[in-house]
Amino acid sequence: MNRNVISPKFRKTKLLKFFILILSYCFLGIFTDAFAFNLNNLKSHFLQGDYGLAITEGERLLASAPAQATDLDLLYYFLGISYLKSENYLRASDIFEIILEEFPDSRLKEEVRLGLGDSYFLRQKFANARTHYQEILTENPNFKYKALVYHRLSQAAFKEGNVRIAAEYLDKLKREFPQGYESLVKEDVYSLSKDKNGVYYSVQVGSFIKDVNARKLAQKLMSEGYSAYIEEAPVAGGTKTYRVKVGKVSGLNEAQQLVRELARKGYPTKICP
Repeated sequence: MNRNVISPKFRKTKLLKFFILILSYCFLGIFTDAFAFNLNNLKSHFLQGDYGLAITEGERLLASAPAQATDLDLLYYFLGISYLKSENYLRASDIFEIILEEFPDSRLKEEVRLGLGDSYFLRQKFANARTHYQEILTENPNFKYKALVYHRLSQAAFKEGNVRIAAEYLDKLKREFPQGYESLVKEDVYSLSKDKNGVYYSVQVGSFIKDVNARKLAQKLMSEGYSAYIEEAPVAGGTKTYRVKVGKVSGLNEAQQLVRELARKGYPTKICP
């Protein structure tokens, strides 16, 4: 993994935000001509982080679309990931369920299950999330984002407290995808299968498409006395995101203390293993 280290004392991560961002780029790569006349506006709202506007536009399109509109499942999928990004996980889950029920032959079936699994994960229903992730591999063992599914299965198992299963999925990930492994999964996460004394926790404060924005946030954190660094992460489509982190702590209590401290200063925070 390429890492621009600014100063690694503490580390910060919103891992599921990265997950959802990957889904977002999956969407941008597959949304086709059925709604092409609105595509630029949808992309613009979404990529600028205007998820409320993206949802408003998507719902408007949905309301005006003919019942037999071509590629209607694509529009539903867009709405689903937009609701995920806006943290309305229940609505996102409902939309993904609609796609699976009303469009059983959709070519987006696996991507939809991925989104549905994430909506459960983000609601801390980890067993439900794992079920949907596993169904992806059952229905399509050659799914193009299989490495990502392995990663999420590992995270869900870890959240359930099953370190052994989490490590097994990470082992599969490294064995089957050796070239892409280091760029997708943090090294300290893989230590689940090697470190019997526990794992490290980190807390992420930002994820950016432009590295200059990540550097500004990292520098701001440094000016406040935190050791911050930037971690690059690839997303579908050949682009990257830049994640700003502080914290690499072995105890959950210590990580929670760091979260409370940063939250008081107005930073968005989430603990991730």
